[in-house]
Amino acid sequence: MNIKPLGDRVVIKPAPAEERTKGGIILPDTAKEKPVIGEVVAVGPGKITDEGKKIALEVKVGDKVLYGKYSGTEVTVDGDEVLIMREADIFAIV
Repeated sequence: MNIKPLGDRVVIKPAPAEERTKGGIILPDTAKEKPVIGEVVAVGPGKITDEGKKIALEVKVGDKVLYGKYSGTEVTVDGDEVLIMREADIFAIV
C-alpha cells in the first residue's frame, strides 16, 4: 500500500463484515454491521505539541485495533478500502 498519513493519523484496514449470524442465518449486504476492528497498515510520524515537541504514536503497523463505528474517513487506495483516522479515535489495541 502506497500511503503515508500525516501527523497523528493512522490508516486502518477494517476486518471483513460478518456474513452469518451465530445462529447460521446468512445476512444480506444491507443488514451487515460496520466492523469496529481492523489492522493498522500505516502510521504518521506523530503529533507536534505547541512547544514543538513530537509525541510518538502508541500504535504501530500490524496492530489489531478497536475503533468507533463511525470513526475516520473511508478511502480506496490501490483497490483496497481503508479508513484514515486520528489516533484519538482508536479505543484499544486488541
